[in-house]
Amino acid sequence: MWKGTSPVFLTLLIAMPSLATSYYTVRLDDPKAVYLTRDTFPVHADGVADDANALQQAINKVQETTHKGIVFIPEGQYRLGKTVHVWNGIRLIGYGNRRPVFILGENTPGFQEGSGKYMVHFVGDRPEEGRPIRDANPGTFYSGMSNIDIEIQDGNPAAIGVRSHFAQHCYLAHMDFRIGSGKAGVEEVGNESEDLHFFGGEFGITMHKPSPSWPFLLIDSSFEGQRQAAIETEEGGLTIIRNQFKGVPTAIAIRKNRAEELWMKDSRLEDITGPALIISDERNARTEINLENVVCARVPILAGYRESGKMVAGSGPMYRVKAFTHGLHIADLGGEPEIKTTCDTTELPSLPPLVKSDIPDLPPADTWVNITALGAKGDGVTDDTAAFKETIARYRAVYLPTGHYRVTDTIALKPDTVLVGLHPYATQIVLPDSTPAFEGVGGPRPLLETPKGGSNIVTGIGLDTGLNSRAVAAKWMAGKDSSMNDVRFLGGHGMYNPDGTRRIVYNTNRTGDPDPKRRWDSQYWSLWITDGGGGTFKEIWTPNAFAQAGLYISDTATEGRIYALSSEHHVRNEVKLRNVSNWQIYALQIEEERGEGPNCLPVDIDNCNNITFANLYLYRVISTYSPFHCAVKIKSSRNLRFRNVHAYSPSKFTFDNTIFDQTHDTEIRAREIASLNISGNPPEFRPARESPVLAAGARVEKLVGGFNNIDGATVDATGNVYFVDARFQRIYRWSTESRDLAIVSDNAHEPVGLAFDKSGNLLVVTRTGAVYAFRPDGREDEITVLQSVPTIPQPGLTAILPVSRWRDAHDFIDVNTRPPPLQYLSPDHTTFIPATEDFKNAGLMRSSFSTVDLVRAYGLAAASTNRPFYVADEFGQKTWAFTVNPDGSLSNPKLFAEEGEAGVTTDVQGNVYVAAGNIFVYDPSGKQIDLIEVPERPTSLVFGGKDRQTLFIVARGCLYGVRSKFKGR
Repeated sequence: MWKGTSPVFLTLLIAMPSLATSYYTVRLDDPKAVYLTRDTFPVHADGVADDANALQQAINKVQETTHKGIVFIPEGQYRLGKTVHVWNGIRLIGYGNRRPVFILGENTPGFQEGSGKYMVHFVGDRPEEGRPIRDANPGTFYSGMSNIDIEIQDGNPAAIGVRSHFAQHCYLAHMDFRIGSGKAGVEEVGNESEDLHFFGGEFGITMHKPSPSWPFLLIDSSFEGQRQAAIETEEGGLTIIRNQFKGVPTAIAIRKNRAEELWMKDSRLEDITGPALIISDERNARTEINLENVVCARVPILAGYRESGKMVAGSGPMYRVKAFTHGLHIADLGGEPEIKTTCDTTELPSLPPLVKSDIPDLPPADTWVNITALGAKGDGVTDDTAAFKETIARYRAVYLPTGHYRVTDTIALKPDTVLVGLHPYATQIVLPDSTPAFEGVGGPRPLLETPKGGSNIVTGIGLDTGLNSRAVAAKWMAGKDSSMNDVRFLGGHGMYNPDGTRRIVYNTNRTGDPDPKRRWDSQYWSLWITDGGGGTFKEIWTPNAFAQAGLYISDTATEGRIYALSSEHHVRNEVKLRNVSNWQIYALQIEEERGEGPNCLPVDIDNCNNITFANLYLYRVISTYSPFHCAVKIKSSRNLRFRNVHAYSPSKFTFDNTIFDQTHDTEIRAREIASLNISGNPPEFRPARESPVLAAGARVEKLVGGFNNIDGATVDATGNVYFVDARFQRIYRWSTESRDLAIVSDNAHEPVGLAFDKSGNLLVVTRTGAVYAFRPDGREDEITVLQSVPTIPQPGLTAILPVSRWRDAHDFIDVNTRPPPLQYLSPDHTTFIPATEDFKNAGLMRSSFSTVDLVRAYGLAAASTNRPFYVADEFGQKTWAFTVNPDGSLSNPKLFAEEGEAGVTTDVQGNVYVAAGNIFVYDPSGKQIDLIEVPERPTSLVFGGKDRQTLFIVARGCLYGVRSKFKGR
């Protein structure tokens, strides 16, 4: 496990834990739910007979009736002799004085070897008979499992308790995993899990990135006695809050050559024999590790680094990690980015008490009042407003069984009101379209409202504001001890029709809702926390495109905590903070869609103080077609802390700047940030340094602007620069002699990449998977479409290859060194472009920009068998050097630099220029020797001009140039 040695095994005598306290002690009445009882299903619950078929029948019944809903499982021991599949949107919830237990009996056939040996497998939609079952995926919503324990008995070494690779509003909660000699309790994770406790196993959790690539929150959980590591991970966005790790070789093991974004807070490590953290890919900004307030007892090695073998030792038998950070540090605005490790620890004389959970307990279930007993129908037709008001006036804890509860007025809670649902899609409070009190011009009016300073709890409910211009789904003014958990703000994506099929949320060209009356961005915010509001907000999903923002926090200094909130698909903002202090925001993820969000500013912060963001994920979808200035805008704010910021997109249009401070007009372009503090002070002045590669006194000069997004640069024989503005399907030429711009092609062929052959034919790669050639000064109707031929060695010919690739499946080296099967020969037979089979099908893909290499690349360049060819790994943020083979394939990969994104070019000295936010310059050995700052994010680099001694920088909306000491190669 560590440094390539054999796994470390601990021989521990671990007392079998007693049966855990049940979270739901009574049977809750829900006529639309399914109950796994003997009067309906052939179930035994005796731990001896096989109950897998009965459990599957109950799950199937939900799918066949309500499509999305709940299976209630009474206490008992349920032996599973095979894998049980849980379809999309179905939750398994145990109840009784003791939790029900799913048991894998000793030596159960099929669980001794191999992979994929699950007791419970969360999957996608139920397939038609004879069709394969699909794993849970980014479109799997609302599934879950709660208050059910897992026990793997001896003789099942390949067994895994649960596979849960699902997405928003899916969770595991209140579960013990007694894994014994099995492999793991959980394989793959969703967005959030709570109150999980793992005993034994090779791993407690083994995981990769969650299926939607969002961060994963694990809160109030524990691990004990795992044989290799408590958690084995990569790219999981691990957000670890109040976890305990005890008696394991390693708490968190990051796989070799993989990155992780780890935020561990208020946790405890005890009796860890090896490095508590095993950190990989340590020299790259993709690795972001932060610990804060972590107490260690008998942990001699806090962290170990795979590649270098370095160790970070503990500071005594017992100590507190005040702060540990590894990754890209930026001290403050204007600070120099630097990858390093910082560690601040202090010895402890004794162990302090565990940090108390900030998630309040629900009142005992036997005190909940079922709202249907007081007249609410939940049928989506009857007006249930009066029933809500009467029930809230008389009772503290109100239970909402499955149903759609139609209301026509604000539901105002008392200071101690608790609203409990168990499925935020199956249980909804719905405001009909055009409700008079919520329509027209006027201030915001809430569907649900909490009073100032209240201790309210709202959980497991969906809030639907319909088409109502004044509506706010929830106005929250409750205090620091209040809580909102597992709440869905309905509208937009993730919605279903009554028959269970997905609701269509776009018109045919993705410019609006199918109903033109339902206008995006037409009502107030979904969740509005204001007027001293605070508390704990966990597992919130707010993707309603009709709202102005998913989350708006304003005018409050009350403590607040956000855990695992997903805000997506809004037109103007995802999250707004105005006049806010004393908040901690962990595992916040945003997503911008092509239709709704091309101009969305995701996070807008104004006049705020003492805010922490950790594991902040900022994402734009693959079909995004235009750049946007920044992901986070800050104004008049101070004492902001950012830990583990991850800005990314499979399109070419990740945010140009991750953070922009408007007050000081300062941009931060790094897309991966382990630690950044914004004090509120102006950035320190940094004097200009003499460049080792630029001409004396040379400055980057803007030559021409006004474009959408330009890249794909190349030069002709006289040094003129050509580039593409793909959105408008234009090819431009910049004349280096006359210094003017000309359009050389304005045809609708969707150009994305350019190169010249030796005779001056311009070769054009298209988004649709074609290659054509034309003379830039020839007739417009003279276009030669090149045909692909099988790959053969082409000695003496010049190969044209991509200078960048986006590969997020860790196959960058394999794809680069795999011989391409096709070649496109230039008209003069001096030049060829190698291509893959999928290039020809690029036009069939749904996205405006696919990840096919020739289509996705920021530029093409001539490759020579006599010198290295450099390719940027945009996802991995590295640049690699390869040997070019006569058939245009690449071999002998060598890591060249820990920066990489877009364009790459070289000069005659062998210096390498890498576009990655700015331009990093490396000598031939890979040592960084310069940083050229550019007013915009550069995309493509070429040397041009008559003497080939001007570096031309294609950068989003403008073309820049700067004189160099050296000619381009």
